[in-house]
Amino acid sequence: MPAPTPALAAPVRGPRDPGVGAAGVHRTTTRRRTTIVLGMVVALALVVVASMLLGSNRIGVDRVLAGLMHTGSSTDDAIVWGSRIPRTAIGAAVGAALGIAGLLMQGHTRNPLADPGLFGVSAGAGLAVVIGVYVFGITNTGVTVWFALAGAVVASVVVFSVTIAGSGTASPVPLALAGAAVSALLGALTSFLVLTDRDSLDAYRLWVVGSLSGRQIDVLQAVWPFLVAGLVLAVLNVRSLDALGLGADLAKGLGENVLVARLVGLGGITLLAAGATAAAGPIGFVGLTVPHVARALVGTGHRWALPASALLGAALVLLADVIGRLVGGFAEVEVGIVLAVIGGPVFVAVARRRSLVSL
Repeated sequence: MPAPTPALAAPVRGPRDPGVGAAGVHRTTTRRRTTIVLGMVVALALVVVASMLLGSNRIGVDRVLAGLMHTGSSTDDAIVWGSRIPRTAIGAAVGAALGIAGLLMQGHTRNPLADPGLFGVSAGAGLAVVIGVYVFGITNTGVTVWFALAGAVVASVVVFSVTIAGSGTASPVPLALAGAAVSALLGALTSFLVLTDRDSLDAYRLWVVGSLSGRQIDVLQAVWPFLVAGLVLAVLNVRSLDALGLGADLAKGLGENVLVARLVGLGGITLLAAGATAAAGPIGFVGLTVPHVARALVGTGHRWALPASALLGAALVLLADVIGRLVGGFAEVEVGIVLAVIGGPVFVAVARRRSLVSL
């Protein structure tokens, strides 16, 4: 008589089970990314403290705190409220805006070496600043920022209009070509004006280098609506940008309206880049390098890469500004120059490393 067949044991879901394993990996990845982002927040906080404490005028922590609470001397108040707070707030806002704009730009164009200035933002803002000086004789920073904003927005709209009129859609390659053409045209007009008028040349020379020095809080008050609107569009564009990363055809298959997604993203890039450029001048390498570092740290998903790019961009601009204050003594080195020195080697590294270049 054959032996009875033993009852089959119930399946045991161990750690190697695919479902449990995937969930565990997801939780581990989420914790790692959260830790990295929190570390970036701490790093940004430390750089903000350094920006408030360090500069060409050496003042102690007690005097900075007294100046913040309006209980110090008039000199402390002038340094803290007239210089340290405005340039720290503007630097953080500009860095975050450029970091996010660069991330969106590289995602939409699928070009790892794309920069927000590719849309003609810097060229348009520069021409508008020169026109403000040449035609209206305006040299005040608080008024110049409005000309820069208008010029940056108009240049971006022209690039988008030329692209859509030519191809019927906001495709990456026509965008890059139209941006390069418009930037070259606006740059030629700017060169013509500054070479025929000394006042325009002086104003443009001080603006084009990219600086936080001499900016007051009214500059941030002028650009913050543009930066906030650009941030909202960037957040709304995150899901679509992840889908577009799979290819336009597959994104359409997933239900994405590619034209609307591109217009929302390009609108965010325009507002962020225009506001940042108007506030501090054309600051390079932030929008180019920060997104690569952010993706290397938290992955290619834009839900995590966006806050990482914002935090890294803000910290990088403030750090460069602090370095410029310290190495230049009373004659500070502008933040645009410091970032060019730092960004040059990083640009070469990004171009050579395929692991960072691939999108």
